[in-house]
Order: sequence, then structure tokens, then C-alpha cells
Amino acid sequence: MIDDKKMSKPLVQNILMENRERMSISGVLDVESFDEESVVVETEMGTLVIKGEDLHINKLSIDSSELNIEGYITGLYYSDRDGGRSKGTGFWAKMFK
Repeated sequence: MIDDKKMSKPLVQNILMENRERMSISGVLDVESFDEESVVVETEMGTLVIKGEDLHINKLSIDSSELNIEGYITGLYYSDRDGGRSKGTGFWAKMFK
């Protein structure tokens, strides 16, 4: 018999960007911060940072794990703040302790 507590759902992350003006993101756990120039989102795959101009959150549904953003999107990247996934962070953290 399989124990339901030991089974974890697979991590899912989908990002759809339309003409650098609209973005839909799935797998959203929380919005950490936002303003007109950046949106920081905690997702199932890590912290996602969206950069741009005149950014607005049109829809946020934590129940369905979806986020829709509008504005001029100039970039996005994942940030691993704990350093666990970044190879260079461990070295630099040791150097500057």
C-alpha cells in the first residue's frame, strides 16, 4: 500500500509571454514583492524575478497557482537566494565570511 504522505506532486512551471507585453505564469506559490519595474514571485521551481516597465498584476490566484502580468517585459530570471542551486555562491560565500 502506498502512503499518500510520501507521494509528492511533481513540480510544474509554465511561462507564456505574448509580445513582451503579457505574461502568464503557472506554479505560483506567492508574490513576494512587486512594483512597476519588477515582480518577485515564489514558484514551484524557485524564485522568479520579472523585470520591466509599467508592470501590473492583472490576476493572481493562489488557489489555481496562476499569475498574469501586463507591461513591457525586459527580462526574467530565477534567483536562488539560499545559494543551494548556484555553483558560484558557495565559493563566494566562503570567501567573504
